[in-house]
Amino acid sequence: MERSTSPEKEAGLLGQWSLAMLVIASMIGAGVFTTSGFAMADLGDPRWVMIAWAIGGGIAICGAISYGQLARLLTDNGGEYLFLSRFVHPAVGFVAGWVSVLAGFTSAAALAAIAMETYAIGDEGRPSWLPRGTIAIALVLVCTAAHAFHTRRGALQHNVLVAVKLTLIGCFVVWSMSLWPRWYVAGKTLPPLPDSSWLTMATSVMWISLSYAGFNAAIYVGREAKQGWTDIAGAMLKATVGVTLLYLLLNAIMVFAAAPEEITGKKDVATVAAKAIGGMPLATLVRVAICLGLASSVSSTILAGPRVYAKMASDGMLPRWFDSDRSPPTRSVILQGVAIAIVVAFAGLQGLLSYLGLTLSLCSAATVAILLGRRTASVQMNWIGVVAAWFYVIATLVTIALAAYHRPENVIATLVTIVSGLVVYALTMRRTSASD
Repeated sequence: MERSTSPEKEAGLLGQWSLAMLVIASMIGAGVFTTSGFAMADLGDPRWVMIAWAIGGGIAICGAISYGQLARLLTDNGGEYLFLSRFVHPAVGFVAGWVSVLAGFTSAAALAAIAMETYAIGDEGRPSWLPRGTIAIALVLVCTAAHAFHTRRGALQHNVLVAVKLTLIGCFVVWSMSLWPRWYVAGKTLPPLPDSSWLTMATSVMWISLSYAGFNAAIYVGREAKQGWTDIAGAMLKATVGVTLLYLLLNAIMVFAAAPEEITGKKDVATVAAKAIGGMPLATLVRVAICLGLASSVSSTILAGPRVYAKMASDGMLPRWFDSDRSPPTRSVILQGVAIAIVVAFAGLQGLLSYLGLTLSLCSAATVAILLGRRTASVQMNWIGVVAAWFYVIATLVTIALAAYHRPENVIATLVTIVSGLVVYALTMRRTSASD
């Protein structure tokens, strides 16, 4: 029998292991290696920083449980767009998809690619002949090529990249723990915790939430899960718990190993802490691990994002050109890669972090709220699922409100994204009505 060389069918291509790797890669990006320096500047004590990371982890775990219940309601590609369109209103779903296009995938991947280039060569090591963004765009193109034509091959490349990244991060943790006597806090008695306002804590948790934002990545490729919602739910929960524990270990090293004044306000807090306890060899290991982590974040975005665009196209919300009943949706993958490369060429690191944290958290809270408004969904959930959904929605909305009150300028970009999505939806509906 002749073997088909046509694109792969969608159903059953990704097992729980691949889905978990997708979640891990989506979570471990720029945030965990940079955020704690800024949190130290706001909170003033490493213990408050650890508390903020623990709060963020608890919220993310509740979110993973809730998204697992959503996958039980409906197992398909599309993520927030799918659920909000089906269970709330097509306009709300379209805005969620619009947020995914601009923030959840394109801007987040561009942020990771730019940060990878920064960590790879830095401003000091950049040759005069190498334009800014060249390495970042090259990374985007490589990941696009890997995922554009074969789902299994792309997933294999992605899994290997994540496995190497986790191995290097594990080596960093073990190496750092073995050098405990060199830590700044070793043998010291820490003073009582200083005061920290709820507004300041909420702002720090909002920054930290970006590091946990990928906990729901498996929901975007739901149709391609081998065992349906059980694989999706299991992958999200196991990966999120594992990453949360890893984050607490990493941040304990970063905020307790070096003197507070050395890491306060620093974006390269991981390399500063590594150099303080292990010198340049450990700092180099951390730099390589960070680069791999950021590269895998770009890869996971290009794997998951195009499934949302293809689903929106199949519903008539985007041009049919993006639709595909095959896996991978090649045209959407190429579009995603081009969009990320364009943002890399014209954007910078600053200004993206707060926008992404606020916008993505709001979208996720609205999606999980579906579980609270549907009687049938509530009956299907056990008490753990109900508590997790309520906690995730309330904690996320309270954090957003406090952070927005503390720094209202961060809300503007989010509002512009939402309003522009509604405008595009209205124009799309008018065009559809006219064609009918």
